[in-house]
Parts: sequence; structure tokens; C-alpha cells
Amino acid sequence: MQLRRLPLPLAFLLLSFCRNSEAPINTTNPPPPSAQSVSVLTQHNDNNRSGWNDNEQALTTSNVNVQQFGLVFTLLVDDQVYAQPLVAGHVMINGNYHNIVIVATVNNTVYAFDGDNGTLYWQKNFTAAGMRPPQRFDMTGACNGGYQDFSFNIGIVGTPVIDAGTGRMYFVARSTDGTTFVQHLHAINIVDGTEALGGPKLITASYDGSGDGSVQGMINFDPQKQNQRQGLTLVNGTVYVTFSSHCDWGPYHGWILGYDAASLNQKVVYNDTPNGYAGGLWESGMGMAADAQGNLYVVTGNGTVGDNGDPTNSINRGSSALKLTPNGASLSVASYFTPSNYQLLNDYDLDYGGMGALMIPNSNFYLTGAKDGTLYLLNKDNMGGYVQSSNHVQQSVPLGGNDANMHCQAAYYKSGTREFVYVWSENDPLRAIPFDRASNLLSPESETVATVAGPIGQSGAILSVSSNGNQAGTGILWASYAANGDAEHDVRPGVLRAFDANDVSKELWNNLQNPSDAGGTYAKFAAPTIANGHVYLPTFSNRVAVYGLR
Repeated sequence: MQLRRLPLPLAFLLLSFCRNSEAPINTTNPPPPSAQSVSVLTQHNDNNRSGWNDNEQALTTSNVNVQQFGLVFTLLVDDQVYAQPLVAGHVMINGNYHNIVIVATVNNTVYAFDGDNGTLYWQKNFTAAGMRPPQRFDMTGACNGGYQDFSFNIGIVGTPVIDAGTGRMYFVARSTDGTTFVQHLHAINIVDGTEALGGPKLITASYDGSGDGSVQGMINFDPQKQNQRQGLTLVNGTVYVTFSSHCDWGPYHGWILGYDAASLNQKVVYNDTPNGYAGGLWESGMGMAADAQGNLYVVTGNGTVGDNGDPTNSINRGSSALKLTPNGASLSVASYFTPSNYQLLNDYDLDYGGMGALMIPNSNFYLTGAKDGTLYLLNKDNMGGYVQSSNHVQQSVPLGGNDANMHCQAAYYKSGTREFVYVWSENDPLRAIPFDRASNLLSPESETVATVAGPIGQSGAILSVSSNGNQAGTGILWASYAANGDAEHDVRPGVLRAFDANDVSKELWNNLQNPSDAGGTYAKFAAPTIANGHVYLPTFSNRVAVYGLR
């Protein structure tokens, strides 16, 4: 994993905005600048989607406790935060270097705060002129008119991505006047929020196909029904944006659109069910994984499998893990896996594609999960295809029962002697499952299970990890979830917990131990970001709670 500083050319970009004194709430004596300047520029830290910051030098298993660690300041924003906060380290603003944290809201507002003391440097709203953000009430056909997956506004939802080389951040903002719906890809300068590259770029697309919603052999992108839920992916100069739906309100499809990061020109259009239906890209908000060669790894949701009666046909690949390779103006399926019981999973809403999937770093293996509580470890170059009688995968690990619906984001960590994947689905305990390099298999028989109460209902825990490399006593697993109740459709109180990453039976701290550390309501599928001695916890309470040493 590479955690990069922003380049020195940004040092020549200065900012002279006045501070909005009403936005952050700081302690009486704001903390000094951090000695660290680590950046977290994409959802779950890297294109493996590991969720691991392996360069955290301040927080340890010894000092993250209720006596030494807690809420140090709060960043107030104008609406709920669905996107993971991003951190850019060592950015020149007002003649000095700062670590900045960038927060986007569903009101289409983006904020840049000082990551060490909460000072607001700038804020801008990116709703299209004369419009407003869409609202859940605008999704008139979703859930038979009772759509509640969002509380109200549906503006910026997917986590943005920052290009370390240029200091530009890319994100999708949605707007409507109540009749016309639009989605725009923005590229902005993180120093002052100004639009770059002549943006924003209106998102449009069409794809040959006879599937749901097609007109004369063509499927057109629907900016109202297509939900930009996953984090964006930046790899080899291309920004990829993916789409799912609102409560399976059709017609919809799983779209992947690629844009030139230097011009915003559309380069790639891919539809995963052009002769079928559905196949949305969800992964509990986690971004697509990507390798250094530019191959993409993603899991599709319920939808058509195969074409013309052949379930192995690559044309329609709902309910599948995919390795996608750039091929001209589109993507080709280089390898795939579809569970042998995909039809049963679809029929009972236990389909593939709900859990955030990650590539195990420095390996050929891709960890995925289906809503029936089964983990699938796949060889990313030979995923296993579809075989009706059995699953030809590297390994399958049943977690037990259908209550573990896997609406969660897994994470990864490697200590000096062992490495783990962590999964904490709803209605199931936190599991730390070792990965064995000798066999290239998970070792569920050696897993460690946390004993604290976990998430219930239909939203599991969102996990992140911090450590100072593999130094003993520095590995910490962070978990954010609803403290009680079902967070699928309701806004619930949240809890942030910290565990020893080498032994998750040992809880170090949680933000309910001290009433002054409470963060607010749980932000569904928005991961906590750990950088430079701080934990940035997004919430649905119109704020980001920032924790650190006191």
C-alpha cells in the first residue's frame, strides 16, 4: 500500500478564504499541527480496498483508551455524510503546510478543513444552477413509493477520489428541478475548491443491447434511476464511476463509466446486463478494486446471468464477481465467478454483491461475500466461472445462517507474524480470520471472535485498520456501526469501537464509554478514516467527529 504526499507544485497555490467560525467546534486549546502528513486519497485507503493505513505513528494499543483518547473536535457540515472523508497531507495553504480533511455531503456541499485543528479553509456547493439535490421522494417508483434508503437528500453519495499528482478531486453530484434529473462529474482543486478541466462533465451514456428499458437496440443511462453508490476509482489516468439503483426500481443496469482524469472526456462505457436487467454495483459503498495494470475487480448484484439460455455467456453477468480489462472504449470480462446457486440467491434476496470486496495485498486473491453469509476467496486471474453443480473457487467459507446478510465492508491487516481479513456483518460477531500464505487459504478454524454486541438489522459494521507498519502494539481495528436498531431505513445512534488488531477479543476503547465522546448518528456505509493521529468519523448528524489523543 502506498500512502503519498501531495506534490510540491501545490505549494505555489495559496488560499485566502476567511474562516467560517460557525462550522467547526474546536476544543478551547486546539491541538497543534501533527508531525505526520499521511494522505488517504481514496475509499478504504488504496485500490486494494484494504482499509489499512500502515503508517500511523501516534495511535497505539497502549494509548487508545478512555483516559488518553477521545473526541478532540467536531466538523459541522450542512447535511448527512455518506462519503468517506478523505485526507490530503502536506498541502500548502496560506503560506504553510497543512493536513486537510475533505468532507462531502448529500446536499452537494464540499468542505476542506484543517485536519489537525478543524479550521475551515473553504466550502462550496456543487448543485447545478437552478436545481436542488434529488430527494428520496423523487424516487417515486422505488420500494413501491415507500423509498427510505436515504433520509432526504441524495446529492454526493459515492466517496470521491483525489489525484496525488495534480491535487484534483473527482466526485459525482446529483441535481434536479423536480422533473429533469442530471448527474455531473466534477474535478476540483483541493486547495480552493475551484472547478478544473472545464468541468463539470454531464454524465451520459448509451450501450448496445436489447435488455430492460432498451429502445431500438440501445440502452440509455437514466440519471434519475441510476444510483452512484460506490466510491470512485482512479487508476492509470482514468476515473471510473459505477452505478446501481434505488430499491431495484427499474429499468436499471450496472454501469461503469471511465473518464480521462486529465480532460474529463469519456473514455469507457460498460453495461453488465445489456441484454438483460439489473446487475447493480453496490458493495456497501466500497469502491471497485484495481491493480497496477488497470484491471478492475467488482461484484455485481442481482440480475441476468448469461444470454440466450447460456449462463456462461459473458454478455450479461449479474450476480457475479468480475475481472474487467480495458478494451478500447469498453471493458472485457477477463474472468468471472457466479455462485452455482445464484438463482436461489436472487429469488430470496440473498444475492452476491452486497459486501465490500477487497484484494489481499501482494497476492492473487480477491475476497468477496454473498448475502447468504458465505465468503468466497477467488483467484483474481482465474475466478472460477459458472458451474451448475459446484463452485470452482479458491475457497468458500460459510459464516452460518441467512442472518449474516453481509451489508458491510471487510478490511485487511498484516502484523509481523500473521495477516488477517476482518468481517463484521449484521447479526453476526466480528471475525478476524487469518490468511495463510503457505496455502493461500483463509483459516476460519483459527479465527478470533469479538464478544461485544454487534450490529443488528440490515447494516453491518464498516471497518478500517491503522498501524505503524508491522510494529508490535500499533495494530488497531476500528469499527463503526449502529449502536442499536436497524439502520437500513432508519437513522440510528452510532458507535465507534477500537480493537487490538492482533486479538479482536480485546476491545481498547469505544465512544460510548464517556458521554463527551459520543459522535452522533451512524453514517451508513461511510468508513472511518484514520490519519495523522486522528480518526475522522462521518455521521448522519451533520458533522464529522474527530478523535485523537488528549
